[in-house]
Amino acid sequence: MATAPTDLDKPADQDPPATPSARRMAAERGIALQALTGTGPGGKITKQDVEDAGQRVFSSPTADAEGSPPKTGEEEGGDIISASPLARRMAEQRGIDLASVSGSGPKGKIVKADIENYDPARVQEQPLKAPPADTGAQTNHAATGHGMQPPHEIQTLSNVRKTIARRLTDAKRTIPHIYLTLDIQLDPLLELRTSLNDSLESQDLKLSVNDLLIKALALALKQVPSCNVSFQEERIIAYARQDISVAVAAPSGLITPIIRDAGAKSLSAISLEMKMLAAKARDGKLQPHEFQGGTASLSNLGMFGIKQFDAVINPPQAMILAVGAGEKRAHVVGEAIELATVMSATGSFDHRAIDGADGAKLLSVLRGLIEQPLALLA
Repeated sequence: MATAPTDLDKPADQDPPATPSARRMAAERGIALQALTGTGPGGKITKQDVEDAGQRVFSSPTADAEGSPPKTGEEEGGDIISASPLARRMAEQRGIDLASVSGSGPKGKIVKADIENYDPARVQEQPLKAPPADTGAQTNHAATGHGMQPPHEIQTLSNVRKTIARRLTDAKRTIPHIYLTLDIQLDPLLELRTSLNDSLESQDLKLSVNDLLIKALALALKQVPSCNVSFQEERIIAYARQDISVAVAAPSGLITPIIRDAGAKSLSAISLEMKMLAAKARDGKLQPHEFQGGTASLSNLGMFGIKQFDAVINPPQAMILAVGAGEKRAHVVGEAIELATVMSATGSFDHRAIDGADGAKLLSVLRGLIEQPLALLA
């Protein structure tokens, strides 16, 4: 099967003007800059131009075995997203997945106005499309593996699930993750939680372990601000406030409501806000400002008995903390080995913006706050 020719087959004449990031990306992906048309100032080739060229090459149609003409991305389900360069830049800056945007330009092209008018709440509330009528391609179980294909059904992805799939794939493909794990003794934190819940019983308020972890992560980021950052193009944005995105499993898919300025809020305020946001997430009623943004994320699978896991960074953030279950283990306390409740915590860091030493420092500060938790009340 021969691949159809693309713009990259043009001969190289001279080195065209391009940004440093565009040159690096082109070299990494084996793309000739001479074959690209720049959309930057004075026709300069930008990183987005290289990414667009990579998508065209990756999606180049091929002729089928019978020599029929190749299909376009739109004919095969719209895998190629048509958008203006300005719309792409605006979407990247705002953390918007183009797959979830409906284009109003010619032939459905996404333009600047579509990004400006984008409302994630409408995307979240759109119902699942009904699966297409049964066809031979969907129900003919004998078509693959000489009749050994197991019975199955094909489920159409919702817009939310498409967005999750695309963002997580882009994150793993483009972000160099570094993972750091340490064990933290939970007993002091659990004792403090029990004491606080006893005193809050009259107010009908009950703190969860996750509430205390949100506060601990926010204070750790406050003490290690080099980890409270995001990487964008050729710059690093350092945040003065700790806005913690918390992973919540909703019927439509994973979503991350945000506790803003968590480092400055009391534990009771964090608990009340988190309960409200989690309920709205499960009901599909979160407003855009309640889940867009955030400077770092927390994902907790301890309630499912998971011991340890590595979470995928939520771009444009540069770190996410993954915590597992607290379980009884032999643990060194002082100079002795004792039975203690221990939790494994893993930080995933964007190595473009956060060095390993800074990530290690953040986890060390976090452990100190959890093992000596009175600082969470200050």
